[in-house]
Amino acid sequence: MNKKLIALIGIVVGVFAIVFIGVTLTSNMGKTDSEVTVDEANKSLAKIVKNINVTTREPIKGQVDINPVSLGDTLPDIEKFPVSVENTTSSFVEIFASNEKAGTGVDGWLNEVAEEFNKQGIEINGNKVSVKIRNIASGTATDYIRSGKYVPEAFTPSHELWGEMVKAAGVKTTLVTDRLVGNVTGIVTTKTKHDELIEKYGEISVKTITDAIADNVLSLGYTDPFASSTGLNFLVTALQSFDSSDLLSSAAVAGFERFQANVPFIASTTIQMREAAKTGMLDAFVLEYQTFVNATDFKAGYEFTPFGARHDSPLYALGDLPKEKLDIIQAFSDFVKQDKYQEQAKKNGFNGLDDYQSQLGSIDGATLSAAQRLWKEKKNANKPVAAIFVADVSGSMDGEPLARLKESLLNGQKYLGRDNSIGLVSYSSNVEINLPLGVYDTNQQSMFVGAVESLQAGGGTATFDAVAVAINMLQEEMALDSNVRPLIFVLSDGETNEGHELKQIRRLIEAYKIPIYTIGYNANIDALQEISKINEAASINADTDDVVYKISSLLNVQM
Repeated sequence: MNKKLIALIGIVVGVFAIVFIGVTLTSNMGKTDSEVTVDEANKSLAKIVKNINVTTREPIKGQVDINPVSLGDTLPDIEKFPVSVENTTSSFVEIFASNEKAGTGVDGWLNEVAEEFNKQGIEINGNKVSVKIRNIASGTATDYIRSGKYVPEAFTPSHELWGEMVKAAGVKTTLVTDRLVGNVTGIVTTKTKHDELIEKYGEISVKTITDAIADNVLSLGYTDPFASSTGLNFLVTALQSFDSSDLLSSAAVAGFERFQANVPFIASTTIQMREAAKTGMLDAFVLEYQTFVNATDFKAGYEFTPFGARHDSPLYALGDLPKEKLDIIQAFSDFVKQDKYQEQAKKNGFNGLDDYQSQLGSIDGATLSAAQRLWKEKKNANKPVAAIFVADVSGSMDGEPLARLKESLLNGQKYLGRDNSIGLVSYSSNVEINLPLGVYDTNQQSMFVGAVESLQAGGGTATFDAVAVAINMLQEEMALDSNVRPLIFVLSDGETNEGHELKQIRRLIEAYKIPIYTIGYNANIDALQEISKINEAASINADTDDVVYKISSLLNVQM
C-alpha cells in the first residue's frame, strides 16, 4: 500500500513538473530576453527616475527673434562639401553634381568621366580647359544657389524640379542638356506586399499607393522633400494624384492629409530610410533605381515600380557667363554623352528603365516651393509632436561645443511648429528640467530661448539619467493625449561617465518606441549612433562648421 502511495505521489509530482515547465516555456514563446511589456517598462522607469537627482529650474524668458530664418546664414562654408574632381587648368568651370553620380564607388561615375575630360587637353579659344566637380546633394545645392551664398558656373541635380526652383529664385538658368545620364525613382515594395496590392488595386502607382496608405493596408516611408530628390518627386506626384489640374487645390490638400495620417516614417536621409527598411518595419519605401540595383539588401524579395519625373541629371549653366565658360559646359556635356561613357554608366546602374516616361507635367518653381511649405504645415497630420531636447552641459562641453549647441538650438527653434509641445532637459552629473513640456506658443518660445541661453557647462556626464527623465516626461504627456507623437533629441559629445548605462534603459527605449535623434558635437559618434539605432532615428555628426545647418534641416523634417 505504501509503495502504491509513493508511486502515485511520484506521478503527481512528475505531471506537475511537466505542466509547470510547459507553462513557463510557452509564456516566453516569441519573446526575447530584451523584450519588455509597457506595464513592465512603466514600473522599471518609475524605479529608475526615483533614483535620479532631478531639479526643475524656474523658467527664464528670453528675447524672441521674429525674423524668418535666413537660409544663407545657416549654410556652412562651401568647402564643407568636397571637391571630387579638381580642375587641371586655369580656364575651367565648377559644377555642382548630385551624390549618386559624384560620390564614390558605383556612385562615382561622373567623377571618372570628368577626370577623363580633364586629361584630353581640349582647347577653347586657344586655352586648354577642364572642369571642377563638387559633390553636393541636389536640395543642398539648390539652397546655396537660391540664397546666393555660393553659385557655381553649372549645376547637375538629379532632376529638373530643382532647376525650376533655382529659376524661380531669380537666378539666370540655362538648360544645356535635359539628360547627362538616365535614371528613375520608384516605389520599392516587398514581393509579398506587391502581390497583395496588385490583387486589391489592380496596379502599383502613386495613386494606388496613397490609397493603400489611406486605407491603412500599407506601411511606407519616404524622404525629406526639402533635401531629397526622390522625396520632392514623391511629394509632388502624390499631390498631383489627388488633383491633376492643381496640386495645391483643397482636394489635393485633403488627399494629402488623409494619406499622411497613416505614414509611419519620414526619413531625413536615404541611408536612414534604408536602415529602417532592413528591420522590416516598412512594406514599401522610395528609392532611385541606380541605388536599388546596387543595394545587395534588396536583390531578392523586392519589386521596383517607377513613378513621377525621371531623374536624368539635367545640366544647367548659371548666371551671366562669358561665352568661353558656356562653351566649356557644352563641351563637357557632349563629352559625357559619348557611347563609351554611357555604357560605363550602365555598369554603375544608370540608363536602366529607359522606356519609362515621366508622369509629371511641367511644374514651375514657385509651385514646387509652395508644395514644400504645404508638406511642412500638414505632414504631422493632426498628430502634434511632443519633443524633449536633452542638452549635455557636462565639463567636456565647455567652450566651443556648448556655444555651438546653443547656436544650433536658437536657430533651429524657428522650425519647431506652433502646434507642437516642446521641453528642455539639461544634464551633467545631475539632471535639470529647464523647461517643462508646453505648447510652443510665443510664451513657450520665449522661455525656450531663455532656458537655452542660461545653459552652463560643468561636472560629469549622466546621459542616460537625462534620457530616462525625458522619457518619463513624454509618457506623462501621452497619458493626457494618446494622439501625441513623442520625440527626443539628444545633443552631446557622446561620452557618458556617470549615472545609468545604456544597457539599463535600452529595453525601456525599445518598449516605448520613442525615436531618439542624436546630434554630436566633436563627439564619440559611435556611442550616439547606438542610441539612435534602437528606434531607427537619425544620428548627425555635426562638427563645429555645419551643426547649425544640419540641426535646422533635421528639425524641419521631424517637427
